Amino acid sequence: MKKKFLFLLLLIFNTVFSQNQLPIIPYPSQVELGSGSFVLNDKTTIQADENSFEAKYLKEIIKSKSGLDLSISEVYSSNSIQLIMKLPDTINFDKEQYELSVSNNKITITAFSNQGIFYGIQTLLQLIPSDKKNEISIPFLQINDYSKYKWRGMHLDVSRHFFPKEFIKKYIDYLARYKMNVFHWHLTDDQGWRIEIKKYPKLTEIGAWRKGSMIGHYREQKFDDKPYGGFYTQEEIKEIVAYASERHITVVPEIEMPGHAVAALASYPQYSCTGGPFEVALKWGVLDDVFCPKEETFEFLENILSEVINLFPSEYVHIGGDECPKTRWKKCANCQSVIKREGLKDEHELQSYFIRRIEKFVNSRGRKIMGWDEILEGGLAPNAAVMSWRGTKGGIEAAKQNHFVVMTPGSHCYFDHYQGEPKNEPLAIGGFTTVEKVYSFNPTPTSLNKNEANYILGAQGNVWTEYMEDENKVEYMIFPRMLALSEVLWGTSNTEKYKDFQDRMIQHFQYFEENKINYSKAIFELTSKISHSEVDKNILFSLKSSKNQEGIRFTSDGSNPSLNSDSYQNPIGITKSQTIKAAYFENGEQKSATIEQSFSINKATGKKISLLNQPSESYAASGAFTLVDGVIGDRQKFGRDWLGFSGKDMVAIIDLEKVEVINKVSISSLANEGSWIYFPKSIEFLLSDDGVNFKSLKSVSAQEIIEKRGEITIEVKSVKAKFIKVIASNLGKIPEGNPGAGSAAWLFIDEIGLE
Repeated sequence: MKKKFLFLLLLIFNTVFSQNQLPIIPYPSQVELGSGSFVLNDKTTIQADENSFEAKYLKEIIKSKSGLDLSISEVYSSNSIQLIMKLPDTINFDKEQYELSVSNNKITITAFSNQGIFYGIQTLLQLIPSDKKNEISIPFLQINDYSKYKWRGMHLDVSRHFFPKEFIKKYIDYLARYKMNVFHWHLTDDQGWRIEIKKYPKLTEIGAWRKGSMIGHYREQKFDDKPYGGFYTQEEIKEIVAYASERHITVVPEIEMPGHAVAALASYPQYSCTGGPFEVALKWGVLDDVFCPKEETFEFLENILSEVINLFPSEYVHIGGDECPKTRWKKCANCQSVIKREGLKDEHELQSYFIRRIEKFVNSRGRKIMGWDEILEGGLAPNAAVMSWRGTKGGIEAAKQNHFVVMTPGSHCYFDHYQGEPKNEPLAIGGFTTVEKVYSFNPTPTSLNKNEANYILGAQGNVWTEYMEDENKVEYMIFPRMLALSEVLWGTSNTEKYKDFQDRMIQHFQYFEENKINYSKAIFELTSKISHSEVDKNILFSLKSSKNQEGIRFTSDGSNPSLNSDSYQNPIGITKSQTIKAAYFENGEQKSATIEQSFSINKATGKKISLLNQPSESYAASGAFTLVDGVIGDRQKFGRDWLGFSGKDMVAIIDLEKVEVINKVSISSLANEGSWIYFPKSIEFLLSDDGVNFKSLKSVSAQEIIEKRGEITIEVKSVKAKFIKVIASNLGKIPEGNPGAGSAAWLFIDEIGLE
């Protein structure tokens, strides 16, 4: 019966709105469309409690969009928008569920709570165009809507770059519009302490200010000397929390510990292992100085958390727990005495001890802790929830241990990654996460059984601001990706209908324009994909436009495309080294930026390749094929062309299909130590005739790799082989004195070449 109902809805929808689908994001769970429309005009009233925030909010937004100034009245009117609260018929009712009905003489929004009413209002507002008219038509419809996930969040880092109170409110408004219900506020880090703590005034007198900032990318190691900082007073925080609460958004504060603590230690160095002195960090990355787990430190942190808990009524307090180097702990007599006293195995268990101590205190205040997935290391605190960012593995592990989880893997949920062709995008930390990739995310891993899946609270988008120096850049990085995530978390996304979502999303760009919100137009740019041709074993270069494919023009000689250039019809076969340039043209004009892709073809290009260890899902690109796709990874913007291995060796075997004469072998590797990416400690090339028995051809040492900056090319004398194996050995645990010391190193590898 349910399937038949859905089929009828789709049939009605496709018949009535095939050319202009309802521009609602996230799309409702159930929609039934009718014939006709309700006319909104200056005689329409809002029937509700005159003191209702929701009613006042609806009145204000309708006025700003249409110019219509509706009155609020508790008296029934036939031409009205009625906000109706109904009594639940069960204890476990859904506070977020609502019904929206548009009929001939009224619009009704019915829900069990103000939160449901508010979500119904958001849906209604998306049906009202921003157009100053005396009358606005809204189509007859019936919506029954509810969300899938309880945690629908967005994060914002204000430590690397600070954003004023007014923008934080604007950010909250963005979340509210798309029915997000959690604002994760990252308030402290090495580069700045942003929350007033009255018991410890130096945290903002000293810790909120740094002498300068990094400019350009971390790898350039350039700095300015402009003092930078800012913080939120407790009164401002109360104001923001109240503002969010009215919009049914929970603000979850993050106070980093035991790592990412340099700003705090610059203010109060006595809570470190060495005693300092320290300065608020100028550079991004992970620093060795962390909180020392001594009694005075716990008292300090408990006093801070007491003030934080009094400011934020959220169920959870996020305590970070990530990227905590053990360098200082290993040499600290106090830390070693704690390990001995508590019967701990090592510094990882010391971190677990630290987190458990903090959790016990937070629990005593009626709250729960949440931390990044590193808090799993050394044993998970009894009641802690886990935010899984290093892929989904940590979240799966926590759910299997019956701990609540918020999924936020870098592969799909890091909005500091590039979202369009990296060569055409403003500077970002790296990675490559398109709107379509965000839309494809499934927060509940299929490896979990039904009971374990119940521990997945939801997911969130993370916005780390090392490379977002102002509000415009933040907006650019979150929009329109946040819209895709909102629909994923509401539970109505469908990867098979991405084009449908994209069409709706584009209709929201008018809202961005009218409200002067900066947003990425990457979906209008040409996108490209490199794939393997099963027919002739060559490379296929595919181009895609969100508009008409026939408008794509390209060249293969490196010249700029024009209207007279070749028209793109099918994937371009790449059989020789060349540079493809392409652009989209419409009405005789170029409408997109020119994309450029160079190919360097060699004997390995397009050949069958397998990997012993798979790359991280965050940096998997096109899998093993990435290493033989003819594209040299961009060292300045390492987006989609590199494979990243966390703590694992890269072991690749290439099948040349026949015995080939080889005179040269090459491979590229990358180092960016601030991001824990290190050159391999060795690279070995091996040859074989049968793919089983390999003989070493050449081994390259770490010193030589460093000297050649990761670009390894070896001349050989006419050796013959059918198979070649390449082993790039991961650095393993990062050594003391280096960024990320004690953690697994990242190994980034790209093109393997044979000539």
